[in-house]
Amino acid sequence: MNQPGKPSDPASDSAVGQFSHAHEGIVTQLDRLSTLPALLAPARMAQNMAQRAVDFFRVAMLEHHQEEEEELFSAVLESAEVGEERLRVSTLVESLTVEHRLMEGIWRQLEPELKLIAKGRGFHINAPLLADLVARYQAHAQSEEVQFLPLAERILGRNGNHMAALGLSLHMRHHPPPIGHI
Repeated sequence: MNQPGKPSDPASDSAVGQFSHAHEGIVTQLDRLSTLPALLAPARMAQNMAQRAVDFFRVAMLEHHQEEEEELFSAVLESAEVGEERLRVSTLVESLTVEHRLMEGIWRQLEPELKLIAKGRGFHINAPLLADLVARYQAHAQSEEVQFLPLAERILGRNGNHMAALGLSLHMRHHPPPIGHI
């Protein structure tokens, strides 16, 4: 076929020339296809990363938050001195708990996309939402490390029994006795 404004190429207009055009198309497509192996490795890495994140965060983040709230936060609240100290602990616990729920909500929005990626059926992740989760969790962990955990250490450290009780509770949570040995 001749394109307007382009001189005719007699070789390509012939029946034999059409075979030459077919070769060009096949070779072009094969050149593109030859890049596939290089693309598969990052795709497989993305699948693996998504699956590890789903497995890890379902257990680690959610259980960690539950453990903090049920064990650590309650122990520190109970051991805090009535008045200013307990008010400070209560305020921090309330704020940290609200952050937990917010981050868990963000995770629940990301998890379906990650599951699809892990199965090789999805190619989209809400990048702004993921960035928001990362930033929020980094700030949350920093806040706990700088503000709450040193305060908890000080409060629980005043009474060795309180620290021991928390330790035992955490141990039992992570290593429950076998059934029939209670």
